[in-house]
Amino acid sequence: MLSGEYKRIVGMAPLFDPKEGITILEPPGEGKGYWIGAPGAIYDEEHKKFYIYYRRRKPREMDGEIEVGRGYECGISESTDGINFTEIWTASKRHFGSISVERSAIVKIPKGKYRLYISYVSPEDNKWKIDMLEANSPGEFDPATRKPILDPNDCDCEGVKDPYIIIVGGLYYMLVSYATTPKAETEGLHDTADIFNTGKTSSNTGLALSSDGVDFKWMGDVLAPPGKGWNAYASRVTCVLYVPPVFNVFYDGGADVGENYEEKTGLAISFDLMNYHHVTLDKPLLVSPHASGCLRYMDAIRLDGKIYYYYEYARPDGSHELRVNIAR
Repeated sequence: MLSGEYKRIVGMAPLFDPKEGITILEPPGEGKGYWIGAPGAIYDEEHKKFYIYYRRRKPREMDGEIEVGRGYECGISESTDGINFTEIWTASKRHFGSISVERSAIVKIPKGKYRLYISYVSPEDNKWKIDMLEANSPGEFDPATRKPILDPNDCDCEGVKDPYIIIVGGLYYMLVSYATTPKAETEGLHDTADIFNTGKTSSNTGLALSSDGVDFKWMGDVLAPPGKGWNAYASRVTCVLYVPPVFNVFYDGGADVGENYEEKTGLAISFDLMNYHHVTLDKPLLVSPHASGCLRYMDAIRLDGKIYYYYEYARPDGSHELRVNIAR
């Protein structure tokens, strides 16, 4: 019997109390603008290990003509219990010729290799794009071997970032945050190399499909901000949890551009990963009790009757840490 069937309640993912989470990685400094998070997590059944990707960030500042801070480094750690992690790989934004790196999707493909779909600001046009690295183990990713995967110039938008990938029956579904092209003012959109923080666009979720995880076809918008309320500016899908017959779709939302870096978690549902329906229209589903209330970039792994939720979480001093919370 489906859980809750006697109440005619089906397909709901069990949640958690954010305050009861366990800190697994600390931010690189104290105060607003110091973050660690944007996790992408998998469990490798073959090696009985959890792998989690993340990025480190410092406040924006200039060192002469060079911008330092922002997403300056990304890393991968491994764990046998999903709680205690050891770092096995890092890469600087300089390895991508970029001023910032962000969330990535780490995937183990059916043939056994590992892929990292990473988003970063392209040095060519200051637009967010997505490339892919492939390796025999998560500790061997080489940025020099990356392949272009999704370019905003091919998607009729101003930026693509923060990929999340789910493989369904051999078909790769890549959900990405994308910046819509404004109807009026377009000049100078990319002068700051931070289109999502200009207030001239919105942060929507788009979908790309592929049969091999390399050649993707852009399908367009699947989840747009509703235009008013707590998530009027952003609806950025961060993970999908299948509770038959429902895909629980967790996303980051923000009311306006002022919350671009401090989003909260909302919920939508889908039955086919093509059509999505907002559930949390009145208020966020999950928030931090501290500072801005930010709780974002959530990912989830189901294993042995448990769900391991990983998320970026605001601390009392305004910094962000990386947490795990285990639900049953």
